[in-house]
Amino acid sequence: MALRSENFKMVGKLGVITLGMFAFGYALVPIYNAICEATGINILSLSDRQIPGATSKAAANTQVDTTRTITVEFDVNSRGPWHFKPAVRSLQVHPGELTTVMYEFQNIQNRTMAAQAIPSYAPKQAMAHFNKLECFCFTQYTLQAGEKKEWPVAFVIDPRLPKDVTTITLSYTFFEVGGKVPAAPADVAYQIQPPVAVKPVGAV
Repeated sequence: MALRSENFKMVGKLGVITLGMFAFGYALVPIYNAICEATGINILSLSDRQIPGATSKAAANTQVDTTRTITVEFDVNSRGPWHFKPAVRSLQVHPGELTTVMYEFQNIQNRTMAAQAIPSYAPKQAMAHFNKLECFCFTQYTLQAGEKKEWPVAFVIDPRLPKDVTTITLSYTFFEVGGKVPAAPADVAYQIQPPVAVKPVGAV
């Protein structure tokens, strides 16, 4: 009987310990939140802000200078038989504001081609303040005959841009890369004519 009583006591203690551990695990999240709020290191809130499209109470981007407006013009130079153009010709943006513009390209030839683009800026001093976060420039692309592509350009203008610069022109020169694809359709064959025999002068 004494042994059975000791067993019941042990089971009761283990049950209490199990319930205590469960309660502690259940309360761990609110305790963690309280500690984060008290110390000012709110890791959970920071993670929410970093998820695209997530709704949060994060403060607005204070880097955007709403007192200034910059006109950004988009220009293209197409050196070849293809279509290349921006979705819009110009936009007005604030320094520090993230902006995305789409570019359309279509290979209208009847053969495969490889091409790439190189950007330039006007005025030149704007180059150091025009930060592209996503761009198709300097990357070689291979497009099949008639294939159409759309590429985004995401950029932010540095708020430290000189005050006298109110217009920036972003220009792309899109050109074909030589030696990467056939210069003519692969199914085009040229027939080589046999040489014509020439008779010596005076021969019958």
